[in-house]
Amino acid sequence: MPAAAKNERIDIRTSPLAKRTLQDAATARSKTVSEFVLDAALKEADAVLAEQGRFILTGEQWSGFVQALDEPARPKPRLEKLLQEKSVFE
Repeated sequence: MPAAAKNERIDIRTSPLAKRTLQDAATARSKTVSEFVLDAALKEADAVLAEQGRFILTGEQWSGFVQALDEPARPKPRLEKLLQEKSVFE
């Protein structure tokens, strides 16, 4: 799959000490400062969003979600067979 085009820009201002720290850390990871900062920021962003545990649905999406929850579970023959086998922990 081709990589997404990088055509958006984020500008930040920082102190000389913070910049030097980022440069040293990026060098230690064999990355550019931009790569290092972006990787770290995306990791933190993923963690923050995962902690939210909240999502917003439209009325139509909510109805579909509730309908899916109300439907009976479909039979899963392979899962039923697996659960009948002796556990590796026994």
